[in-house]
Amino acid sequence: MSSDPLKLPQQQRETFLNRALDRVRRTWKDVRDGAVAIASGGDIGADLPAARLEAVRRQIADCIGGPGGEFAARARAADLGHLYLSFDDTGRRRFLILLAERFATDGDAMTIGVDAWREARTVEARVKAERRMKEALTPPRLRLLRQFNALPQGVKFLVDLRADLLAVRDMSPQLAALDDDLRELLESWFDLGFLDLRQITWQSPAALLEKLIAYEAVHEIKSWEDLRNRLESDRRCFALFHPRMPDEPLAFVEVALVRGMAGDVQALLDRDAPTGDPKTADTAIFYSISNTQRGLQGVSFGEHLIKKAAEALAHDVPGLKQFATLSPVPGFRRWLDKAAIEHAGAIFQQPGDAERYQSLKSLARSDVADTPGTRDFVHRMAGWYFAQRNGQNQPIDPVARFHLRNGARLERINWPADRSANGWAQSYGLMVNYLYNLNRVEANHESYMRDGTVVVSRSLRELTQRTHALE
Repeated sequence: MSSDPLKLPQQQRETFLNRALDRVRRTWKDVRDGAVAIASGGDIGADLPAARLEAVRRQIADCIGGPGGEFAARARAADLGHLYLSFDDTGRRRFLILLAERFATDGDAMTIGVDAWREARTVEARVKAERRMKEALTPPRLRLLRQFNALPQGVKFLVDLRADLLAVRDMSPQLAALDDDLRELLESWFDLGFLDLRQITWQSPAALLEKLIAYEAVHEIKSWEDLRNRLESDRRCFALFHPRMPDEPLAFVEVALVRGMAGDVQALLDRDAPTGDPKTADTAIFYSISNTQRGLQGVSFGEHLIKKAAEALAHDVPGLKQFATLSPVPGFRRWLDKAAIEHAGAIFQQPGDAERYQSLKSLARSDVADTPGTRDFVHRMAGWYFAQRNGQNQPIDPVARFHLRNGARLERINWPADRSANGWAQSYGLMVNYLYNLNRVEANHESYMRDGTVVVSRSLRELTQRTHALE
């Protein structure tokens, strides 16, 4: 493997997408060649023009209710999926609108079922009417979506199709309903009981390591040497896999084995730092957690991933005493810049706070460690930030919601902790530690879900309690 810098992550993702599409096309060609493919009346056109919508509608209908057995149904589904992959963005949007509007729940059948249930006079008649209502409530498009589950690469196809759907779902209630159907289907297929945790090492297949680079969403992996550093003996990487997508990580977490609570991500990522001895480590720092499949948005893996990784680490490194994150604070800079304009009188409570804020705004990233007084100011502003709530009485920070919902404790505020361009742009370099006390996570989770209780460490309790939500 070369140590040359890699392509940008977006370019890498496009490369992987093209490879995945080619693999699906080749696989489904074998299925289609085993039976007579459904005729679509000639070339459809990449943008699925209006004149060809009826031909595609008939093809979808044949997939749902056409003649023949299971083999013929698979061939029709493969043919339709192959057609979908040939569309450009416009064609896919039109296909999804067609599927959402023309193959939704049958309102007339539902009305007939309700009337039959109301008029039923016997248990047998009522059971029959309930069965008819259940059938009426199942949109025909669900039968089509389930057919793809039987195809090689079919589950991956549906995950990617939902990624396309998420980009357009707000265009109409019908598209939102189609997304609900597909999300519920994927939730059932991606039940946590089906998922496997695997450790990724430098000896893992190159194709998998490439995906790790492309999917890293928190701290960009800039070269093969950078990746190798993250897989050294004092580092760990764990990923979740589904048996129907064995080569595609669903989510992964990167871990550093250190002594004490880490508060500087550049130190953790420093390729020139000496490799530590995992036997002397007492703390596992989860410093990067990435979801890889946009089509699985809303299907939660994070809590399961962290708990399973912590269990594996506790078994592998018995000296570990605590498990914590070093997490970004993606909304802090945007919030502080807005609050400094709209609520300066409330949050700037100490003499010189306004000047400290202006100094912070003007700092270059290389100067942050040498600025006197700014650390205390940032910590106090962070206390304000974590006291803010959204309309559901939850913290406004999305990363905080994720970890607190999983049962973690807000442990420590760190500044300066991320001097990267991205870290400075989103949080002025602020990062926080969330502590996962494995004996308390369930109780913390329950209290958070029940009444929004945010569990914080003793050192942060005063900092967060002396502030309040801003109107």
